[in-house]
Amino acid sequence: MISRILIVDDHPIFRMGMAELLNHEDDFDVCAVAEDLASARKAIAEHDPDLAIIDITLAGDNGLDLVKEISAGNKNIHTLVLSMHDESVWAERALRAGAKGYIMKREASESVISALRNIVDGKIHVSANMLTLMLDKFHERTGSPGGPTIDRLTDRELEVFRLIGAGLATREVAIRLNLGVKTIGTYRDRIKQKLSIKTSAELSRRAVLWTEGECL
Repeated sequence: MISRILIVDDHPIFRMGMAELLNHEDDFDVCAVAEDLASARKAIAEHDPDLAIIDITLAGDNGLDLVKEISAGNKNIHTLVLSMHDESVWAERALRAGAKGYIMKREASESVISALRNIVDGKIHVSANMLTLMLDKFHERTGSPGGPTIDRLTDRELEVFRLIGAGLATREVAIRLNLGVKTIGTYRDRIKQKLSIKTSAELSRRAVLWTEGECL
């Protein structure tokens, strides 16, 4: 049986390379590509794919929003999140959104074929390292609560936090996410509250440290 695949990524060269890789397999056929949520919705309506490979960071959009839409509205499409973002932060969020697997882009050429076949077979696919991290996190949750961490942030709050860490000002974050400046200000306040941060300067410092790989 041939599985029809939609690729949703805002980098044309990556879409082209991934399509070429998958089309070499007898059991896969890339039926459409898209760069953002609007074009992805159109492709789903026109091509009715069996699988969708979705990046988190799209052109002004968050790919997890599309994963949630597909999960809520069409049980026949299975999703694999393929992203440059650290799996230790985003993989569990992707699965909670409804994805059937998560792969980091640096591992794509080695893992995407087996990941898609696992998903077709009804399995969940994450890396061995991520599985270990998720099990460790499960055991930690059954113990002492500990201090505030980014796990408390919603997907949108985490995206705002990441952009702050990348050095973007509030207005720039608003433009990037197609939201109002006041809305971003509200997200900033919620992030500070959840992470027990008192000042904007401390928020920026913590965001930068996290973006650079430091532990909160």
